Amino acid sequence: MLMRTDPFREMDRIVQQLSGTSGTWSKPSVMPMDAYRQGDTYVIAFDLPGVSPEAIDIDVERNMLTVKAERRPAGKSDGVQMELSERPLGVFSRQVMLADTLDTEHIEADYDAGVLTLRIPIAERAKPRKIAIGSESGRKQISG
Repeated sequence: MLMRTDPFREMDRIVQQLSGTSGTWSKPSVMPMDAYRQGDTYVIAFDLPGVSPEAIDIDVERNMLTVKAERRPAGKSDGVQMELSERPLGVFSRQVMLADTLDTEHIEADYDAGVLTLRIPIAERAKPRKIAIGSESGRKQISG
């Protein structure tokens, strides 16, 4: 159902974590995700803690799903001195190639507790179905 589009993204994510660099719109950081099938629905969950729902952008073009989000620094007031800042800020993005068997016209998105969950139904044409077997006597004969 899912194809990875860039095998080096995980390596980039680890390097960004170790170096402390933030993602930008031209070179976004990778967001962690889980993907699984649940009955007749394909579910993809993205970790986006601290991101406002208004800062999340979800697009589908053909079979390419793109999720982008931006985590901005919290508003600081006068007299506040930052002692430690480990939570990554900046732009996060993930592209996922969806299979033709998914119904991209009916994707549902929910955001709860810092997790963006997309539910993509399996297309009717991709669901298993029974094929009736006809008998020789039940078929219509065509004579020439």
